Amino acid sequence: MTRIGSPESVPPHDVTDGKTPNRVDRQFLLFLITGGLAALVNFFSRIGFSRWMDYTPAIILAYACGMITAFVLNRLFVFRHSINRLHHQMFWFAVVNLFAVAQTILVSLVLAELLFPRMGMTWHAESVAHGIGVLVPVVTSFLGHKHLTFRTR
Repeated sequence: MTRIGSPESVPPHDVTDGKTPNRVDRQFLLFLITGGLAALVNFFSRIGFSRWMDYTPAIILAYACGMITAFVLNRLFVFRHSINRLHHQMFWFAVVNLFAVAQTILVSLVLAELLFPRMGMTWHAESVAHGIGVLVPVVTSFLGHKHLTFRTR
């Protein structure tokens, strides 16, 4: 007889029975949740930083705050079985996120400085642009972290 919650009663993450998501789906869902929390840190810290500095440096510093949050949460909850040593994880996390921050800045600036003004959008244009910019690199970041930062084999 197995107890509820014992390892024998819990199916492996990579088994698909129609009810249990497979390992990649579960991992991506956890990545989205931790990424969402990190994005909130990123987004709201940018608003705070914007009180003392221009928009672009505020985006970069806010991104760094979100990146640190994301690294810690991903290491603890999403990619727990990585074979990479900590310093390799940190290196690849930075590389993947430098690519992502470039995407974020590009999208944020194009929207806030080009598209939104042409559309006559003035309601929190920088915040809306930055929010969209933060969402853009979700898939590329997941793939980069899965295969480079926290690779398992």
